Amino acid sequence: MKIGLAYDLKASVARPVGATDDEAEEYDPPETIDALAGAIEGLGHRVVRIGGGPEFLSTILHAQVDMVFNIAEGRGTYRSRESQVPGVLEMLDIPYSGSDPLTLAICLDKPFAKQVALAAGVLTPRYRVIESPTDLAGPTETLPPFPLVVKPSFEGSSKGIRQTSKAERWEHLTPLVEAVHNHYHQPALVEEFIPGREVTVGVVGSPPQVLGVMEVVPQTGADDNFMYTLEVKRAWRETVFYRCPPQLPPQCVREIEAVSLILFKALGCRDIARLDFRIDRANRVYFLEANPLPGLGSYSDVPLMAGLMGWSYNKLIESILNSALARHSLLEAQHAHRAGV
Repeated sequence: MKIGLAYDLKASVARPVGATDDEAEEYDPPETIDALAGAIEGLGHRVVRIGGGPEFLSTILHAQVDMVFNIAEGRGTYRSRESQVPGVLEMLDIPYSGSDPLTLAICLDKPFAKQVALAAGVLTPRYRVIESPTDLAGPTETLPPFPLVVKPSFEGSSKGIRQTSKAERWEHLTPLVEAVHNHYHQPALVEEFIPGREVTVGVVGSPPQVLGVMEVVPQTGADDNFMYTLEVKRAWRETVFYRCPPQLPPQCVREIEAVSLILFKALGCRDIARLDFRIDRANRVYFLEANPLPGLGSYSDVPLMAGLMGWSYNKLIESILNSALARHSLLEAQHAHRAGV
């Protein structure tokens, strides 16, 4: 089959004047695209590199691909930017991997995803969305209890989430909210901090299965106040190690797996997603966010998790691709092609 590869390279996205140092954090390096293309070609397909943004628009009309493997994050600071590529593909009636435009938009909008989680009966930290710093009336207004984590509402890859993003008391809060508005030009999500453990879960395939439950552990030792922030992710080899499965009671792990599958379905995810949780001191499971376009570079959480669970990188990509092919009734055609029928 002829498989198009849709992506956004860090080097292809212009950085506006005054942009933060994490402006291109969600976009990919060439090494990730090379690894993906190699894995797909190893399954007997021909890969066409379509890219993203204007390049994608000009290429997809003439590429004549059978389907698209999509990891494009979209352009701009729009809360629906991850929907840009699949929206075009649906308009052109071209099959693609991963979730549809609605799910991608809902999951990127963290407060919206929390509403879906609550409707599905899943715990999430108490929160409030601050549309403007002027909305903070004063210390007497009703907020979740301190400490509070302040983050952009419509970002991924821990953009805007730093070691300094936790407000211990009122006087810390306003500057953090102002920073989100000034640097990321979107509402600030003010969220109750849950002391405990950081866990991330990969879900793949159709029907969906839990790939693994992975605990992120600081190298300095267990710390209930640990946050998996941008600085930590950038220096993960020096700052954390990963446990998969985690050192949690078996009943808690089963609950995390069950909740992950509930959310995968409730949010409308397809083929692949990563879901992030905090586990408090009483082993209660709190949903933080879902990423239906998780990083697939060798350094990213889902491939690291796959490796710890005994999956090769190629097996992971094959699982995602075969799920998409089956959903589009293209899997039999692939098998016939590989058998030379």
